Amino acid sequence: MSNDIVARVERLRAELPPDVEILAAAKTRTAEEVRAAAEAGITMVGHNYVQEAATMRDALKDAPPLRWHFIGHLQRNKARRAVEIFDVIETIDSERIARAVDRHCAETGKVMPVLVEINSGREANKAGVFPENARALIEAISGFEHIRVMGLMTMGPWTDDAEALRPCFKATRRIYDDLAAHPVEGVEMARLSMGMSDSWQVAVEEGANRVRIGTGIFGPRPAK
Repeated sequence: MSNDIVARVERLRAELPPDVEILAAAKTRTAEEVRAAAEAGITMVGHNYVQEAATMRDALKDAPPLRWHFIGHLQRNKARRAVEIFDVIETIDSERIARAVDRHCAETGKVMPVLVEINSGREANKAGVFPENARALIEAISGFEHIRVMGLMTMGPWTDDAEALRPCFKATRRIYDDLAAHPVEGVEMARLSMGMSDSWQVAVEEGANRVRIGTGIFGPRPAK
């Protein structure tokens, strides 16, 4: 297993431009799989679930250093624990959630880097702010003292056709470029997190500088 993960990480690094960060998406994976990725040089790991991430992080205390990113839908009642566990939250999509994160960070003096999640596919059942509301949200939370907006993240609809996601990536890139050209005080457009194992090539073509890779690092998930 470890050798396979090392080989996949090396292949990804060879294929990706040097300025694109790899975030290992660890949902459903074991701590030992994540350890192998860390030993292969991965420095960022993302998880969708707060408690599972806490358990995994405890199991990896002796692994090479990792920065932990929250990449799932954050419920307000989980915000305190998320602030304790994670180094970055990539899925801020409302002032209410941002305020909860800010409040819990203030309790410990922590400043949390965050990304704002864009619902670029305009899916009613998905998290994320619609593109036309992104700037207003960012302006509303830009003054919070204990979070720092560092960029944008998008998922896009579930599909086997990576090319079908290109319009979603383009829409998010337009917001990113607009915010870079017409900045909001206290906000930095440094990270554009788009694309997963089956779509990262299209995402990078559309400007992603961080990709979230699960099966491309860890291999297919075991059959249930």
